Amino acid sequence: MEGYEQFKTAVYALTKIDLSSYKEKQMRRRIDSLITKHKLSSYEDYVRLLREDRKAFDEFVNFLTINVSEFYRNPDQWKLLDQEYFPYLIDKFGQRLNIWSAACSTGDEPYSLVMCLSRHIPLEKIRIIATDIDKQVIAKAKVGLYNEKSIKSVPVDLRQKYFSRVGSSYQISEDIRKGVEFRENNLLKDPYPSGLDLILCRNVVIYFTDEAKTQIYQKFNRSLKSGGLLFIGSTEQIMDYRELGFSRRSSFFYQKN
Repeated sequence: MEGYEQFKTAVYALTKIDLSSYKEKQMRRRIDSLITKHKLSSYEDYVRLLREDRKAFDEFVNFLTINVSEFYRNPDQWKLLDQEYFPYLIDKFGQRLNIWSAACSTGDEPYSLVMCLSRHIPLEKIRIIATDIDKQVIAKAKVGLYNEKSIKSVPVDLRQKYFSRVGSSYQISEDIRKGVEFRENNLLKDPYPSGLDLILCRNVVIYFTDEAKTQIYQKFNRSLKSGGLLFIGSTEQIMDYRELGFSRRSSFFYQKN
């Protein structure tokens, strides 16, 4: 299909999502499948639909922002966070830690953080900032209702303590929900929180170009306090972490120098 460059410009005007920062082949494949689904034949027709149809617009943004999430994803890394890095952070920065879950999707990650941290400090002292570009997933996160597969890796004691069954789903307790403040944020253009002790951004940056990745990691570094940690996903690695101002603590944890 012709006209992808014009389509990118139109999408930015509509959504402030810059498709140039995403890997093109992957993104075009996703968008072309949506165009086919709506029985349209051009990017121009699809832009017209996005302008006129709120449901199609919401579907597009939701489809564009890759939402694969689960509680305690990669449990070994969460064990490391629980046993090694939370004690380190509390010892260095005190109990009121400033933590950001970036690209938080449906809330599984920030809620995992609150539960994990509750083993170390009282719930009323826990405040996580959680952001995503997608309004729909933030709305879903605030509801806090999950299927059995999503919560399978949650430690048994925490699952029993903080989830209640609702039909075939599981509702996370209000005590945990109160520990998270959800906000909309576009990693490619919006300001980042500052004075942070820990940032989680996991399995998201892989979808961006190398240039966009570098910009994001530079901004993360500026957002962290000296000695603060960045926790990335198991599908990612930061090759030039030294140049970006980090040292590597373990496979998926980097510390600001």
